[in-house]
Amino acid sequence: QVQLVESGGGLVQAGGSLRLSCAASGRTFSTYAMGWFRQAPGKERMFVAAINWSGAGTYYADSVKGRFTISRDNAKNTVYLQMNSLKPEDTAVYYCAAARGALVIRTRGSEYDYWGQGTQVTVSS
Repeated sequence: QVQLVESGGGLVQAGGSLRLSCAASGRTFSTYAMGWFRQAPGKERMFVAAINWSGAGTYYADSVKGRFTISRDNAKNTVYLQMNSLKPEDTAVYYCAAARGALVIRTRGSEYDYWGQGTQVTVSS
């Protein structure tokens, strides 16, 4: 069992930056592929970014490529999402997720086993 706790969300002006963190419990964090998803009001949950177990492999949704960076620190059981050049359309609840025993990148929500409670990101114009 893994528990995920996100933090770092908030209100920011367009063009600003935020760094989300997701702290995981457990001793096997390094064996999980990790991902970030987001869900805007009235919309479906969407993939944002994913990272493999070592951090050497990453993948991004086209809408955030070049602006967002996913990273992880296995020693701290934490995955991060650095968000730069934020736009109002980035407003959403952001969730981190863990795929058990998956050493490679996962991009579909159904491939993840554990989810955090979410953190709100609001970008004002």
